[in-house]
Amino acid sequence: MPSQKENMIDKNAQRVHLETFEDFDNGLSDLIDLWSSADKKVTQKIKESALANYKEDLEEATLQWAENKAKSKKYAAIAEELAEFEEALNQG
Repeated sequence: MPSQKENMIDKNAQRVHLETFEDFDNGLSDLIDLWSSADKKVTQKIKESALANYKEDLEEATLQWAENKAKSKKYAAIAEELAEFEEALNQG
């Protein structure tokens, strides 16, 4: 089974959309791993693209579940973790 990192950006640079809460939860960990990767094949462009795609999918999911209080809270928690990650990136 491919890792979520491979799902976010597959080997052919095709984007696979995240859909379930589990996708986002696992995907955030994989996104962090991607950004901390020392692999020279993981370029800054790939990292930025993965982050942008993750944020776009998360925004769509958040809007989709806005009326469902329980799911809305789950996605808000993921958004908070993502914000903390982005803050850490900005601080270097």
